[in-house]
Amino acid sequence: MTIVLNGEESEARAGETLAVVLERLGVSVDQRGVAVAVDGEVVPRARWRSFALAEEARVEVLTAMQGG
Repeated sequence: MTIVLNGEESEARAGETLAVVLERLGVSVDQRGVAVAVDGEVVPRARWRSFALAEEARVEVLTAMQGG
């Protein structure tokens, strides 16, 4: 199936969880400073391991950056 990950089409298996997709990006579910939205709704970190993605889900992964 196809999802849209940070604005780019990406392949995912049917029923794949948000945690698995994040792992492919090198993002740990325990990593601080990361927020994820699916179809415009923020998904709480506690649900990342169980949140199954649907066909054509729009996933945005945001990371906090320091600097000035």
